[in-house]
Amino acid sequence: MQYKADSPEEYISQLPDDRKAPMTKLHKLIKDNMPEGLESGMGYGMPAYFVPKSIYPPGYHCKPFPPLPFINIASQKNFIALYHSGLYAKKELYDWFVAEYPKHSKFKLDMGKSCVRFKKVDDIPYDLIKELLGKMTVEEWIDIYETALNKK
Repeated sequence: MQYKADSPEEYISQLPDDRKAPMTKLHKLIKDNMPEGLESGMGYGMPAYFVPKSIYPPGYHCKPFPPLPFINIASQKNFIALYHSGLYAKKELYDWFVAEYPKHSKFKLDMGKSCVRFKKVDDIPYDLIKELLGKMTVEEWIDIYETALNKK
């Protein structure tokens, strides 16, 4: 679902009551533990955590005017989503996350390439997400991104 918002806080304020607390907790967790150098704001209509143009001036190749995305969160119709670009781009990180997930949740992992869907909003594995945030630096993300971009 898309909300018109200029900040993550404004986005969260528009959510249904049952989504406000988990999204607030997720936003705070990411802001408090995101890799050094990332900034938070809005991107693609959802709370975003990205590499600012001051660190990576080329921005995102598809549309060079926005900064390089790294993590987004969203409240969708049937779930809360965490989009982590590193999970898509680095197989070792993806494999680690898939292996660790059952240790943190009693529910089956529902995941796309970079999207983790939490249908049970009372069972979001915040400790696992916190650990995930420490697994990749901004510099490593830029290197992975540029390597993938140069292969095309």
